[in-house]
Amino acid sequence: MSDKYDVIVIGGGPGGYAAAIRCAQLGFKTACIEKRINKQGKPALGGTCLNVGCIPSKALLDSSWKYHEAQDKLAVHGIEVGKVKIDIAQMQKRKDEVVLQLTGGIAALFQANKVTWLQGTGKLLANKQVEFTPNGKDDTETLEAEHVILAAGSVPVNIPPVPLKDDLVVDSTGALEFDSVPKRLGVIGAGVIGLELGSVWARLGAEVIVLEAVDRFLPNVDTQISKEALKILKKQGLDIRLGARVTGSEVKGKKVTVSYTDGSGDQSETFDRLIVAVGRRPVTEDLLSQDAGVSLDERNYIYVDSQCRTDVPGVYAIGDLVRGPALAHKALEEASMVAEVIHGEHTQVNYDAIASVIYTHPEVAWVGKTEDEVKASGEAYKTGVVPFAANGRALAAAEAEGMVKFVVDEKTDRVLGMHVIGPQASELVQQGVIAMEFGATIEDLQLMVFSHPSLSETVHEAALATDYRAIHIAQRRRKK
Repeated sequence: MSDKYDVIVIGGGPGGYAAAIRCAQLGFKTACIEKRINKQGKPALGGTCLNVGCIPSKALLDSSWKYHEAQDKLAVHGIEVGKVKIDIAQMQKRKDEVVLQLTGGIAALFQANKVTWLQGTGKLLANKQVEFTPNGKDDTETLEAEHVILAAGSVPVNIPPVPLKDDLVVDSTGALEFDSVPKRLGVIGAGVIGLELGSVWARLGAEVIVLEAVDRFLPNVDTQISKEALKILKKQGLDIRLGARVTGSEVKGKKVTVSYTDGSGDQSETFDRLIVAVGRRPVTEDLLSQDAGVSLDERNYIYVDSQCRTDVPGVYAIGDLVRGPALAHKALEEASMVAEVIHGEHTQVNYDAIASVIYTHPEVAWVGKTEDEVKASGEAYKTGVVPFAANGRALAAAEAEGMVKFVVDEKTDRVLGMHVIGPQASELVQQGVIAMEFGATIEDLQLMVFSHPSLSETVHEAALATDYRAIHIAQRRRKK
């Protein structure tokens, strides 16, 4: 006899746990299957993001930045300190406490919303049946549901030339667990993860070399912003080498030598530790039986429509399993959308207004189209760019690097994109998200009153700058 639910969610990450909670709120009998065992040996919800991704990395980024500030940034404020030391064990302990607090909070939310947490693995079978294998057991149970939501997430991509090796050659998960600062650290991949993890250990004293196969830095970011980011990060000490294609690696004792080719030919570097951060792939193996009926694309992502329906009626897939950016907040919104669609409502995620963030210092954040994309379309557009150096609040805080940029449709005056590198970019970019979600014109932002002094004034000035109306920067009119 099989257990019957209204909704079964496979995966307990941001997409999965949010889907389960929202379904339960809407009155559905809901179960969530999650297999993760945390480093303390206990079952844990929260997926990659809370356990070994977004949250622990931000904890380390914040701790390492405070150390860097105490060591190098306080004198300008007239604050003198003695010799600054870093206690890696305490830094890691704090990170783990933050993770446990948040993952434990999800378990409490499940209990409050009467979500059944099934600790183990789930596989979708034909006819919306789910095979459940409890952790530590070989016996399986067959569960039935009216609706199934697939939310198994993603895992780091490994590359054949550089196999992982103990704590010497690690992926993003291993990079969060270093018990000491490596003297020389290699990072393969200059994407979001590589730059964030490289920044953590560079601030703490490591010599960091980042090897990136493509020739352009942050190719998905607006060119003006990515050039500024490259300049700032290099100034901070990250040795970023573009067009460096890794061809092999060799471990000898406690060292790893990486071979790569670039425009000058064959090269090699030897490191004390090496991080492989070349992207993530969806967890679709062992998730679907051959007769489940769910279609995959050529990259093993699950095919879904705009409301995350798969080819099987009543089966949905969300988050890193499907098209679009692999972002926790995207998964969270898809989770709510699917729950409400199941409930009979017509809800839609606006995929054009999802912001992306790189949590370096300064942060890099963007939403909508880049200037490169709009220019390539041939449509008439205008831009407004204002540096934080023109902002009183940024100067007072000694955080004046970077800029805010708007890309605007010249005919309709609609905001097409917003791009920020600078202090609190992750927060400021949300103003662009709100503007785009409400179909605002750039004039709407120009007419708003922004507090003075505030970092948000740079958003206002950038909006004004699109029509050569900025007050605090000198502008030359663009030639037609």
